[in-house]
Amino acid sequence: MSVLVILIVLLFVLYLFYKTKYFRSNRPAEKKWLSAKSSIALGLFVFSFGINTVYLSQTTVTIIVAAVFIIIGGISSWTGYKAYKHYLPFAVKEAEALKRQ
Repeated sequence: MSVLVILIVLLFVLYLFYKTKYFRSNRPAEKKWLSAKSSIALGLFVFSFGINTVYLSQTTVTIIVAAVFIIIGGISSWTGYKAYKHYLPFAVKEAEALKRQ
Protein backbone atom coordinates (compact mmCIF):
# COMPACT_ATOMS: atom_id res chain seq x y z
CA MET A 1 0.00 0.00 0.00
CA SER A 2 2.87 2.39 0.65
CA VAL A 3 3.99 1.74 -2.94
CA LEU A 4 0.67 3.21 -4.13
CA VAL A 5 1.15 6.30 -1.99
CA ILE A 6 4.65 6.82 -3.36
CA LEU A 7 3.32 6.31 -6.90
CA ILE A 8 0.50 8.80 -6.29
CA VAL A 9 2.92 11.45 -5.03
CA LEU A 10 5.35 10.78 -7.90
CA LEU A 11 2.60 11.08 -10.51
CA PHE A 12 1.35 14.34 -9.01
CA VAL A 13 4.90 15.74 -9.06
CA LEU A 14 5.24 14.67 -12.72
CA TYR A 15 1.95 16.41 -13.50
CA LEU A 16 3.20 19.64 -11.91
CA PHE A 17 6.54 19.31 -13.71
CA TYR A 18 4.95 18.93 -17.15
CA LYS A 19 2.44 21.73 -16.51
CA THR A 20 5.29 24.04 -15.52
CA LYS A 21 7.17 23.15 -18.69
CA TYR A 22 3.94 23.70 -20.66
CA PHE A 23 3.57 27.26 -19.38
CA ARG A 24 7.23 28.05 -19.99
CA SER A 25 7.26 26.79 -23.58
CA ASN A 26 6.73 29.17 -26.51
CA ARG A 27 6.42 26.60 -29.29
CA PRO A 28 2.83 25.51 -30.14
CA ALA A 29 3.49 21.85 -31.01
CA GLU A 30 5.68 21.41 -27.96
CA LYS A 31 2.93 22.92 -25.79
CA LYS A 32 0.40 20.38 -27.06
CA TRP A 33 2.91 17.57 -26.59
CA LEU A 34 3.64 18.63 -23.02
CA SER A 35 -0.07 19.01 -22.34
CA ALA A 36 -0.57 15.42 -23.46
CA LYS A 37 2.21 14.25 -21.14
CA SER A 38 0.67 16.11 -18.21
CA SER A 39 -2.71 14.59 -19.08
CA ILE A 40 -1.18 11.12 -18.89
CA ALA A 41 0.37 11.88 -15.51
CA LEU A 42 -2.86 13.34 -14.14
CA GLY A 43 -4.91 10.43 -15.45
CA LEU A 44 -2.57 7.91 -13.86
CA PHE A 45 -2.68 9.94 -10.63
CA VAL A 46 -6.48 9.77 -10.52
CA PHE A 47 -6.41 6.08 -11.49
CA SER A 48 -3.92 5.25 -8.71
CA PHE A 49 -5.89 7.33 -6.24
CA GLY A 50 -9.00 5.32 -7.08
CA ILE A 51 -7.19 2.02 -6.58
CA ASN A 52 -5.77 3.24 -3.27
CA THR A 53 -9.25 4.32 -2.16
CA VAL A 54 -10.58 0.81 -2.77
CA TYR A 55 -7.88 -0.64 -0.51
CA LEU A 56 -8.52 1.89 2.28
CA SER A 57 -12.26 1.49 2.64
CA GLN A 58 -14.79 -1.09 1.53
CA THR A 59 -18.10 0.78 1.83
CA THR A 60 -20.47 0.90 -1.12
CA VAL A 61 -20.15 4.65 -1.61
CA THR A 62 -16.37 4.48 -1.49
CA ILE A 63 -16.25 1.70 -4.06
CA ILE A 64 -18.56 3.63 -6.40
CA VAL A 65 -16.47 6.81 -6.09
CA ALA A 66 -13.25 4.81 -6.55
CA ALA A 67 -14.70 3.14 -9.65
CA VAL A 68 -15.51 6.56 -11.10
CA PHE A 69 -11.94 7.71 -10.36
CA ILE A 70 -10.52 4.59 -11.98
CA ILE A 71 -12.66 5.00 -15.09
CA ILE A 72 -11.97 8.73 -15.47
CA GLY A 73 -8.25 8.25 -14.80
CA GLY A 74 -8.02 5.44 -17.34
CA ILE A 75 -9.84 7.40 -20.01
CA SER A 76 -7.75 10.51 -19.35
CA SER A 77 -4.51 8.53 -19.54
CA TRP A 78 -5.59 6.80 -22.75
CA THR A 79 -6.59 10.04 -24.50
CA GLY A 80 -3.38 11.68 -23.27
CA TYR A 81 -1.37 8.80 -24.70
CA LYS A 82 -3.13 9.08 -28.04
CA ALA A 83 -2.46 12.85 -28.12
CA TYR A 84 1.16 12.24 -27.11
CA LYS A 85 1.67 9.87 -30.05
CA HIS A 86 -0.06 12.33 -32.39
CA TYR A 87 1.91 15.45 -31.41
CA LEU A 88 5.34 13.83 -30.95
CA PRO A 89 6.37 14.05 -34.65
CA PHE A 90 5.25 17.68 -34.82
CA ALA A 91 7.24 18.56 -31.70
CA VAL A 92 10.31 16.83 -33.13
CA LYS A 93 9.96 18.71 -36.44
CA GLU A 94 9.53 21.97 -34.55
CA ALA A 95 12.65 21.32 -32.46
CA GLU A 96 14.71 20.38 -35.54
CA ALA A 97 13.56 23.51 -37.37
CA LEU A 98 14.58 25.61 -34.40
CA LYS A 99 18.03 24.00 -34.34
CA ARG A 100 18.57 24.80 -38.04
CA GLN A 101 17.98 28.50 -37.51
